[in-house]
Amino acid sequence: MLFSHMGQVPEGIPRDDAMRFRLDMRRRLEKQARAARRNGGLDLYLPVRPRGGIFLMASFIVAEMPIGQDHAVPPEAVLAQLVDDGVSGGTATRVDVAGAPALRRDYRSTLDEGELSTRRVDYVVPVANEPGHWISITFSTPGDGDIDSEFTDVLVELFDAVVSTFRWSFE
Repeated sequence: MLFSHMGQVPEGIPRDDAMRFRLDMRRRLEKQARAARRNGGLDLYLPVRPRGGIFLMASFIVAEMPIGQDHAVPPEAVLAQLVDDGVSGGTATRVDVAGAPALRRDYRSTLDEGELSTRRVDYVVPVANEPGHWISITFSTPGDGDIDSEFTDVLVELFDAVVSTFRWSFE
């Protein structure tokens, strides 16, 4: 489904470069998906259609985290350690996700050998009813090219709103 929507290219891409653009985007997306899977990724979410004529460059990944799986560590101890570890140049805040204590980290990152700066937000959440199991929900966007812009802040707020709707369901 993802690649069926790549018939359109953003404005400013010359017609002669459209095929090269689509191939490059496909390679990048496949590389991102493979990296997510290698790192415990369970789900990868990408916008696949332009909205209002704008291609949103953003994604988020849900992944399992190898925290305390051999022995259950109390969630508060894990969160305290993660806060102490900090995030270089970012912030770490304790929050509530799906009725559980969690951690939200907001920071900047650089991809592709310094080519692209991105804004990242991670949520680290214990899995309900499964001591020693954790997930991370990691959002990444270059925004509109300025990771400190109002547009980028709106994308981060949208991601925070999505995470605020998470609930556990066990069947």
